[in-house]
Amino acid sequence: MSKRIKILKTYKIFIDGKFPRTESGRYTQLKKDNIPLANVCLSSKKDIKNAVLSARNAFESWSNKSAYNRSQVLYRIAEMLEGNKNQFLEELILQGVDSKKAILEIDQSIDRIIYFAGWADKINPIFGSVNPVASSHFNFTILEPMGVVAIVAPEDSSLLGLISSIIPVIVSGNTTVSIASEKLPLCAISLAEVISNSDVPNGVVNIVTGEKEELAPHLAQHMDVNALGLNLENKVLKDKMVFEATNNLKRVVDISQYNIQESEFEAPYIVKNFMEAKTTWHPIEKDFTSSNKY
Repeated sequence: MSKRIKILKTYKIFIDGKFPRTESGRYTQLKKDNIPLANVCLSSKKDIKNAVLSARNAFESWSNKSAYNRSQVLYRIAEMLEGNKNQFLEELILQGVDSKKAILEIDQSIDRIIYFAGWADKINPIFGSVNPVASSHFNFTILEPMGVVAIVAPEDSSLLGLISSIIPVIVSGNTTVSIASEKLPLCAISLAEVISNSDVPNGVVNIVTGEKEELAPHLAQHMDVNALGLNLENKVLKDKMVFEATNNLKRVVDISQYNIQESEFEAPYIVKNFMEAKTTWHPIEKDFTSSNKY
């Protein structure tokens, strides 16, 4: 009897709550010790366009949800990730992560989601303000989500790096298009499976896999992307994306300045980086018909 050929799982991309195959039809095999582990899609420029369109269509509905509701949705992601720990543990070990480090990475990922979920309804009370002005006006400053944020996840972290890049962005009402780790992509699509089965509306999170050198510049050039969150060690690619972003006035946030493994990453300023301030003036109405008599 001939030896059975193992059927490898094909990890598809995640766009608009669905798992299409890449438009390009290309894929690569993730290998360990020259043994194939899985098939991974190599996304194209068209996939990037589809993902950005999906994120843009989802933005209005997601940003209009109450902060409390968004925090509950994020908490649900953490709940489902807790229930799927074994799957992520298996994938991390499969990609070469030590079992103890893999368990720690999963626990940190769950805790990080819960941490940022708690900031959803606290950002504006802390960073918003009532401003003193000389005229007869009330002057308020509040923070609002920016829109569609493109994320380039770090290479050396399959799960924690992607979660730490996405969650602080969507908690305030932004939507995202993320390029997963090129070297360790498996947990990214498994995370997408968790997100698709949670309460996250379609299009809020979009995840593509493939070669960053090819895909990242398309996000920087896309006119419907409002900001970039970069966690890149490749300085040449980072400089190229920053250059492209200046041509269309995107905000660029260098996430790599924070150590995602440490507690320093758990700070509301990371959420604030992906929001913009809106100042409102409102006249003070004076009632001249009434008077105080003593």
